[in-house]
Amino acid sequence: MIYPSVGISSLALSLPSIKLAKDDYRENYPDLLASVEQKNLARLFSLVNFTPSNEYELEMMPYLEDPFRGTVERWILGPDESSLTLEYRAAMDALEAAQLSPNDVDILLVASFLPEQIGFGNAAFLARQLGMSCAAWNLDATCASTPVALETACALVQSGGYRHALVVISCTYSRFFDRDDTLSWFFSDGAGAFLVSALKPSQGLLGSKTVNTSVLCDQFPFKLTQDEQGNPHLRMQVLKGTNKVIGETAVELLRTCCEGAIAAANVTLEQIDFFIFNTPTAWFASFCIRVLGIDPERTINIYPFYANIGPTLSLANLYHAAQLDKIRENDLVLIYGFGAASSASASVMRWGDVTLSSQPHKQPDSKFRELTGKRTR
Repeated sequence: MIYPSVGISSLALSLPSIKLAKDDYRENYPDLLASVEQKNLARLFSLVNFTPSNEYELEMMPYLEDPFRGTVERWILGPDESSLTLEYRAAMDALEAAQLSPNDVDILLVASFLPEQIGFGNAAFLARQLGMSCAAWNLDATCASTPVALETACALVQSGGYRHALVVISCTYSRFFDRDDTLSWFFSDGAGAFLVSALKPSQGLLGSKTVNTSVLCDQFPFKLTQDEQGNPHLRMQVLKGTNKVIGETAVELLRTCCEGAIAAANVTLEQIDFFIFNTPTAWFASFCIRVLGIDPERTINIYPFYANIGPTLSLANLYHAAQLDKIRENDLVLIYGFGAASSASASVMRWGDVTLSSQPHKQPDSKFRELTGKRTR
């Protein structure tokens, strides 16, 4: 049986137990804060010899006086947590929201940045935890994993070979940075999950456009070392000039993918009701608004409250947009994500009757609502 209308039917977000705010660093690392402009985060996003030359750098300018570069809160793994514990919680919450059990899932797609073990993805390990016997595939598109996984899952269900595809996305950057490295202030941990199933006619995925990001292949290398116990230990490196490379390529990637997805969906930019971007920096949403010429009310930016949670950012923005009633049934939604050494991807979907997890791990308090705005349409 072929399902012509396929898309997201339930959605969940999972955060680790430790939340750190700017005051935590002011209290615990006063010496580091005093010299912060000579440290790694400031070197990545620096005022030194800086003259903005593109839309990305223009939107970055207001944040360069802030030692935290726009981060307000970040979430990191507790002692008994891992990418798998976050993925399991998100998966179960998405299934519970859909009123399904793990046995109802026909295929599990998992994108873990990065998985728990060197050499093996998390998919089979998560399937074991969930008690699933279905196919379990690892998918890697770095920070573009959410739209790429959405396109993949929809194609599988639309083919008629699968009824329900469960997609689980995680990012656990805190495992790859030392706490006293200021770059760690920029990165965070989190997971999300969504179920892809048949929807009402005309709802679901309408069109996609994906390109590779080989231009960013060399910017985020990993170095394998050993910890104090002699175990393999990965450390992520961010090379000098990375921000410049991103700034010089971000416009073309954004336009190519968004315009391609809109054309594939046979709609126009003006018809899109809401835009979801993967906001890897505090200014990325503003950058997208500038480049695409859209109303700021038609998107959301949760970066200040999460920092950079890689591929989970798109899901977090999507989750909170729906939670805050910025997205409603039958709205046209465009979702965009890009990742280094992988892909940039955009998808256009008509939002269905999506059920959110009943126990979100971050409630939208008044400050969150204030900074993310209200729907005015």
